[in-house]
Amino acid sequence: MKSFIALCAVAGVVALSGCSGMGRGETVGTAGGAAAGGLVGSAVTGGSTLGTLGGAAIGGVAGHEAGVNYDKKHQ
Repeated sequence: MKSFIALCAVAGVVALSGCSGMGRGETVGTAGGAAAGGLVGSAVTGGSTLGTLGGAAIGGVAGHEAGVNYDKKHQ
């Protein structure tokens, strides 16, 4: 469980490190998507590190795209 929390923390830091020029929706979408993707990836693969990181990456990309759409609609 401790390694899972550490992986989530690392994924969150990595996701947020690229958010400096993004709007609020993009930032929240990327971070939220990475966190949710990491949880799903971990659950699906039985706690595998690769599954957790892969899920976080996929979730981050999906969340980012959803955030872009949100920001465009709410300008």
